[in-house]
Amino acid sequence: MARAFLFVLDSFGVGGAPDAAIYGDEGADTLGHIAEFCAAGAADRPGLRQGPLNLPNMSALGLLEIARMANGAYPAGMPLPQKLFGLYGTATEKSRGKDTPSGHWEIAGVPVSFDWGYFPREGEAFPAQLIETMLARTGLPGILGNCHASGTEIIDRLGEDHIRTGKPICYTSSDSVFQVAAHETHFGLGRLYALCEILRELLDPLNIGRVIARPFTGERPGGFQRTGNRRDYAVPPPEPTLLDRLKSAGRGIHAVGKIGDIFAHQGTTRELKASGNAALMATTLAAMADVAEGDLLFTNFVDFDMEYGHRRDVAGYAAALERFDMFLPDVYRRLAPDDLVILTADHGCDPTWRGTDHTRERVPVMAFGPSIGSRTIGIRETFADIGETIAAHLGIEPGRHGRSFL
Repeated sequence: MARAFLFVLDSFGVGGAPDAAIYGDEGADTLGHIAEFCAAGAADRPGLRQGPLNLPNMSALGLLEIARMANGAYPAGMPLPQKLFGLYGTATEKSRGKDTPSGHWEIAGVPVSFDWGYFPREGEAFPAQLIETMLARTGLPGILGNCHASGTEIIDRLGEDHIRTGKPICYTSSDSVFQVAAHETHFGLGRLYALCEILRELLDPLNIGRVIARPFTGERPGGFQRTGNRRDYAVPPPEPTLLDRLKSAGRGIHAVGKIGDIFAHQGTTRELKASGNAALMATTLAAMADVAEGDLLFTNFVDFDMEYGHRRDVAGYAAALERFDMFLPDVYRRLAPDDLVILTADHGCDPTWRGTDHTRERVPVMAFGPSIGSRTIGIRETFADIGETIAAHLGIEPGRHGRSFL
């Protein structure tokens, strides 16, 4: 019996989504625009990276062919590899919205067919009755923010007021999310988590996908730093996912990073937390030794999205991709003969795009292992094909929404 390893490069889209215009994202292309900026020297940063985008391992796994398949052009400045390895293609999202749960649930075989609830862009974001009920339940003196905002910007702007008043900073984005930023010591980490649990209950009737606890440290603007103690409180998937099906079959599901949070801790048998891509890579490599035959290891590499996509940091995103590319040979050396690794993404977050939100894009699908041949798998109609491929590889019954490309 084989093992499976599923790695989500959070927000690493490749453009070309046929419904991008509906979301205001026609022309968004995370990989293509990063490569274009690098080739032009616009993403050079001394001490971080310079020159064209350099991803030799993912290029050999078909990444450049995937980009051409998704949107009709090779990424600028990136040389074509002499030989390709593994299975490669691109997948189109069926789910409504472009949020993290939608993408991950669809990857795990369950597309989102319903509409999420969202908060208005203009004026106060949150309904007055919701805030009144929250304050009555918690005894808090009020909230700060109550708007659409970038997390780092609003913490820098309101952090001192938060420390002085004890009011949490509450904000949202174009995603279905209610975010709460609070100081780890002045407000308290446990108190922040308890507040978010209350909000999760209150927001269920509004069909809000996630409540996110955003703890930070520091004492004044310019010195505030978000910490690795973030916690997501998601609604559970609407039907059993690949994780649930594997768990029911007695398999181990090793969830690394925020995977457990995204799936509301359903279908996991082991959860490993780590903060930042470097720690996630190290944790993943160490965990591979504990993955038994028939098990799945599922990692989300969040920095691409959280640190670079949302912050519109092209050079940082490029450098993070190059570091991830160097991590792949270490993964390959730890594989058994029948193992399968799949690299993909859950949505885009083009760092050259307007605003700070996710972008609707197709995602790459790169599958490799010692016994995996080399061929294109074309343009897949749904992310669910990824989950069904893993189901087939691990020998469990297929689900309802996708089909294996093995």
